[in-house]
Amino acid sequence: MLISKGNIVFRRLTHSDIELVRKQRNSNDVSQFMEYKEIITPEMQEKWFKSIDNIYNLYFIIEYKGEKIGLINGRDIDWDNNAMETGIFIWDKNYLNTHIPMVAVLIFGELGVMTFGLTAYARILKTNHRAKRYNKLLGFKLCEGQEEKENQLYKMTKETYISKSKFIRGAFLKLVGTEDTILEFEEHDNENGFADLFFNKLNNGSIAKITTKNGLKTLYFKSQ
Repeated sequence: MLISKGNIVFRRLTHSDIELVRKQRNSNDVSQFMEYKEIITPEMQEKWFKSIDNIYNLYFIIEYKGEKIGLINGRDIDWDNNAMETGIFIWDKNYLNTHIPMVAVLIFGELGVMTFGLTAYARILKTNHRAKRYNKLLGFKLCEGQEEKENQLYKMTKETYISKSKFIRGAFLKLVGTEDTILEFEEHDNENGFADLFFNKLNNGSIAKITTKNGLKTLYFKSQ
C-alpha cells in the first residue's frame, strides 16, 4: 500500500526496511523520546515485525522527495469500534524541525480520522514538550487520570480534529496544494484482505475517483 500527496509518500513497511527502522529507532536521537529505551536486537525486530504485519497495524516508511526520513503508524486498530493508536518519528535531522513532520501527520489524519472515521490515541512522554505541543494543535487532548503518568495517553476525535486543526489544515493545503491524496493498493493488500476491508470502511463521500489496473485499485481523495 502506498499513500501519496505531493512530494510525500507513505510506503507500507515491508521486511526489507525493518533493519533500517531498527537502527534508527535505536539511535539516541529517537529513543530518548520513547518509553522503551533499551537496544532492540535484530531478533527482537523480526519478532516485532511478524506481530504487526496484519490488518490491525499500519506502519509506513515516510519518504520525502525519494528519501526515507521517518516512520508513521496507526497500530492496534479496532475496526469494530473505530479506534487506533498513532505514532511518528523522524530520523532525518534535515527535516526534524521543518514543516514536513506536521504535513505527514496531517496527511495521515486526513485519511485515518476524516476518511475512515477513526478516533486516534497517542502516547507521549510527559517530558516531550515538542510532541505535546504539536499534538494539541491537531486536536489531541490529555485523557482523564493521565496528569501524573510518565507516558501520557492523549485522545483525538474527528470533532476535535476538525475544530482544533482548522487553521493548520488551511496552511497545510497552501504548502502541498489541493491535489488529491492517492492511495494505491498492491498485490499483497488483495491477498491478505486489506483492500476489501479498507474499501468497505471508507467514507465514500471523500473519494474523488477510483481507477483499476491489473485488478489493483487506486483511490483519489479530495482534501477536506
